[in-house]
Amino acid sequence: MGTDTDIAALIGRVALRDRAALSSLYAAASPKLFAVCLRILKDRSDAEDALQEVFVKIWHRADQFALSTTSPAGWLVTIARNHSIDVLRARKPVADNIEDNFDLADTARDPEAETVLKGEGKRIDRCMEELDSDRAVAVRSAYVEGLSYQELADRFNVPLNTMRTWLRRSLLKLRECLDR
Repeated sequence: MGTDTDIAALIGRVALRDRAALSSLYAAASPKLFAVCLRILKDRSDAEDALQEVFVKIWHRADQFALSTTSPAGWLVTIARNHSIDVLRARKPVADNIEDNFDLADTARDPEAETVLKGEGKRIDRCMEELDSDRAVAVRSAYVEGLSYQELADRFNVPLNTMRTWLRRSLLKLRECLDR
């Protein structure tokens, strides 16, 4: 996603019904919002459908953002999250009584698993710091934001094969660091 200032400016232009701004906002925010939808819905097709509906909501609600006190990225993520949860709720039939509702188990990670996961995240962050800054940005963009090799090559003004080499070597360095 772009900077908060850039995203806020795009949302403001969308509120004025600027279709080009919506297209730019989609290009900037859709990878992150798709990831949110996919994480909640756990189905790629449903997440793609939800993402389209999210941008319809953004189109209709952009004028409400100025009244909001959240960051622009937070506002967009909240819309995607809430819509995805609504889609999940619409899937499940409402149980008439508690005995019919057999899926009451807590699906959250236990505290031990959460602690291990946080420790792994810190190790990965520490290893990412060992990479050159542009390589680290490229790795994050590829594997967190979901940018393609071509998009990354264009962003960094390097040939496609150079970008592939950057990512491969960076991943090898990360693996070496994590193995220590």
